[in-house]
Amino acid sequence: MSKDSIQINKRFRGYFPVIIDIETAGFDSSKDAILEIAAMTVKYEDNHLVPDQCFHEHVMPFEGANIEQAAIDFNGIDPFCALRGAKPENDVFRALCKHIRSVQKAADCQRSIVVAHNASFDHGFITQAINRNNIKRSPFHPFVTFDTTSMSALILGQTVLLKACEAANISFDTKSAHSALYDAEKTTELFCYLVNHYHDLGGF
Repeated sequence: MSKDSIQINKRFRGYFPVIIDIETAGFDSSKDAILEIAAMTVKYEDNHLVPDQCFHEHVMPFEGANIEQAAIDFNGIDPFCALRGAKPENDVFRALCKHIRSVQKAADCQRSIVVAHNASFDHGFITQAINRNNIKRSPFHPFVTFDTTSMSALILGQTVLLKACEAANISFDTKSAHSALYDAEKTTELFCYLVNHYHDLGGF
């Protein structure tokens, strides 16, 4: 690695971006169930940000969780289908935090940042789940996020994930959308495109 190569621990002021997408049973992070989560990490190769590792799990609704039928109709997830292979929320989020802390440490970063399309939504649910399960060592910043919606509006003039991907020439299959894994993968591609495009224009 040359002395001029971009290092991820220098690019975002010591923060480690983690691109996350979740599927939920509603919009209220305090009471609605999380049904699926995917988290992608990134790394630099030849001075360009690229996707790296993926964490993906289906999640059992926590005890007493609210499930809105409209949300289920929208994302097509049956919360109680045994074929999902869902795991308890506590197990999923402890594994997620352990995984992210490990990758963050390997990248020599001091804290992780939630990156998402409409990031406040995902960040709110993640924070609630971590608090609900009494996880003491959250790797995520408590309030700072990177929102690809805002970034896309600035650079591409688009805010919808599909439209932003189209503007960036990123393929997008609408039939696969609203899966946490697929949406996280596409959001990661979009985030990498936005960061790399700014770099190629002479920024940073």
